[in-house]
Amino acid sequence: MRLGLISDTHDRVPATAALNSAFMRAGVRMVLHAGDHCSPFSLSPFLDASMPVVAVFGHNDGDQQGMRAHAATGMGVELYESPHSLDIGGARILLVHDIGDVSELSLHAHAIVIHGHTHLQEMKTRADTLIVNPGEGCGWLYSAPSAAILDTDTRHVEFIKLPAAEWVR
Repeated sequence: MRLGLISDTHDRVPATAALNSAFMRAGVRMVLHAGDHCSPFSLSPFLDASMPVVAVFGHNDGDQQGMRAHAATGMGVELYESPHSLDIGGARILLVHDIGDVSELSLHAHAIVIHGHTHLQEMKTRADTLIVNPGEGCGWLYSAPSAAILDTDTRHVEFIKLPAAEWVR
């Protein structure tokens, strides 16, 4: 299964919508968001895309109650406290905002760990665990919204960076 990986969207709705479009063009079936959406309205691009989303809260998600209420206005957006474990396509996945918040034991109990917080795209392995940071969906710090696509069957990760022409309005 192809998963869209995103984090740290920080209210930048046009960039989030453009990344969702890139996910759809690439055949993504579900999105995992590793936190720091920030405001309830920042979930709108996911609701508009009608694509299943599993997300965790990050450090900057202040109005969690409002975000849950906004997510409930549509279909397919599930919000959880970080960290959150789930099984997708036969793979045990840990979705967490700040990887520093989980123990090594917890990391190694999962085949795949998706995290955010640093805004930097990164992929590494520890033992048999694939660890991916999709970067910053907002593009605030490094000038280009970024995300990743993960194929759970092959564990291949494709990093995405959007040129300004695709999201600046």
